[in-house]
Amino acid sequence: MSLLKQIESVVALKRMPSQVVEQLRQRWIRMRLDRPYPISKPAESVGSYGERIAAIYLQRQGYFILERSYRLKSGEIDIIAVWQRRVIVFVEVKTWANPSENAGGPSDAVDEKKQEKITKTALTYMKRHRLLETAGRADVIEILLGSTPNRPLIRHFENAFEAVGTFQMFS
Repeated sequence: MSLLKQIESVVALKRMPSQVVEQLRQRWIRMRLDRPYPISKPAESVGSYGERIAAIYLQRQGYFILERSYRLKSGEIDIIAVWQRRVIVFVEVKTWANPSENAGGPSDAVDEKKQEKITKTALTYMKRHRLLETAGRADVIEILLGSTPNRPLIRHFENAFEAVGTFQMFS
């Protein structure tokens, strides 16, 4: 039985206050996030490896992954996920193998042009799947691969940018 199921059964039996339940939930998430990540596969690019780590990270946070590497003519979205069954999250993953000082971070590479492409692709995805009435947001996950292969530094910027550009969606 998983730890989450055990927590849920304890809550059901003891009728614990919601603060205690939230503390237990946060401990469970921290425990999952502290586990090491898989090592890069031999022929895997830095970008693909970063996207794989980001997907695992999101799953450990409680997200449900819908799509990976969703591509259209208008652009690509690295990960499309659902958060708490209410929000569609479009994730751009930026990975650096050798971070250098004073160079900013990988997330700085998500400029306005890239944001516009993500926005347009996200709107198309939402229209195709009849999700235009569903809340959505754009996140950026920054992954810095350090000297320890299965312990990358991960920074998650939720709601990283507003929708950029003006697009007309036709039926």
